[in-house]
Amino acid sequence: MDALRPVIKPYAWGSRHALAGLQGREQPSAGPEAELWMGAHPAGPTGLTRDGAATTLQAVVATAPERELGTVCARRFGGRLPFLLKVLAAEQPLSIQVHPDRRQARAGFDARLDGGAGQGTYADDWPKPELLYALTDFEVLAGFRDCGEGAAALEELRLARLRPVVDVLRTGDGAPALTEALRTVLTWPRHDRAALVNAVVEACRRRARVPGPYAAAYDAVVRMSAHHPADLGLVASLLMCHRVLAPGTALFMPAGGLHAYVRGVGVELMASSDNVLRAGLTAKEVNVPELLRVTDPAVRVPVVCSVAVPGSGRTRVFACPAEEFALYRTELGALPERLVPGVGPRIVLCAEGKALLRGLDGDELPLGPGASCFLSDADEGVTAEGDGTLFVAAPGPEPVAGTAGPS
Repeated sequence: MDALRPVIKPYAWGSRHALAGLQGREQPSAGPEAELWMGAHPAGPTGLTRDGAATTLQAVVATAPERELGTVCARRFGGRLPFLLKVLAAEQPLSIQVHPDRRQARAGFDARLDGGAGQGTYADDWPKPELLYALTDFEVLAGFRDCGEGAAALEELRLARLRPVVDVLRTGDGAPALTEALRTVLTWPRHDRAALVNAVVEACRRRARVPGPYAAAYDAVVRMSAHHPADLGLVASLLMCHRVLAPGTALFMPAGGLHAYVRGVGVELMASSDNVLRAGLTAKEVNVPELLRVTDPAVRVPVVCSVAVPGSGRTRVFACPAEEFALYRTELGALPERLVPGVGPRIVLCAEGKALLRGLDGDELPLGPGASCFLSDADEGVTAEGDGTLFVAAPGPEPVAGTAGPS
């Protein structure tokens, strides 16, 4: 059992209160703190101490992958810890984005290495499915509306400028029409972009005051415009489903699903990748052709329900179709609870309260709010007790025979 020293990412959209409060530090922090990283990704490897020496989880895994990950996991994922656990604290909207599947990631990364199409948009050759668990109310844009709803959301603004997009949605059908509508927005003539966005924001400001099915989405556009004025992503957001997750709710973001996090605090678990293609609400590159190639408007972003783990009274799992990860949540009590899963590489986060972890050899590791640890494959039979809420990140199930897995 290794206590972790997570990496804090100080992105501008972060909070000066949320992560500091979670970890019991002085509030507010000196600057915005957006993400707490717990994993072995090279862009932010988590620190730990082994044999009295400071090192990183990335180095520990690379030195002895079969010992740390277990033989099966090491072979499945090429000696890499396959997941990255985060706590996300968004006070400003993140970019509208999409992530590639495994085949697209490999092809895009190879093209980047060769200097071909899509270069600059692929940081590695891994997919990046994501699971978001809301710790607070969490506002998101997730997946496309159907054509009729998208057209209605735009028509209510009563702007002649939007007629080309509405016509695409009214005369087209399904995914192709949604793709063409998004293309129409993102390739709007440059000389008219600022005027379009300003008109949409002002129309949203008026319509947000009128009760109706799209009032919350219009209000979100107005709020997001304070951080991203004149951004075409504000218009594109109206093609997407707007929702607010209640605490305890989880969403799965599959490959090809267009999404954006607007505001809130949550636990995020993903494949250990940094592949992001952006559509708007950003000052970074928007590669429209590659974005449209990877985005699948037919993908729906489902709410993931937790199910009880057989034989465990206090542990539930948020099952989703991702090979790289699975998320478990345990509510501790006075009696020791065996952590699930019992083997393989795991990262344990204490989200609130306190926990005492105990190994079969009698070693103990206390975790307070916001603290985390790494359990290697050798750390079998670990139990926990206390009044805390634990999240355990672990590899996902092996693919069904006959399907393509990682290599």
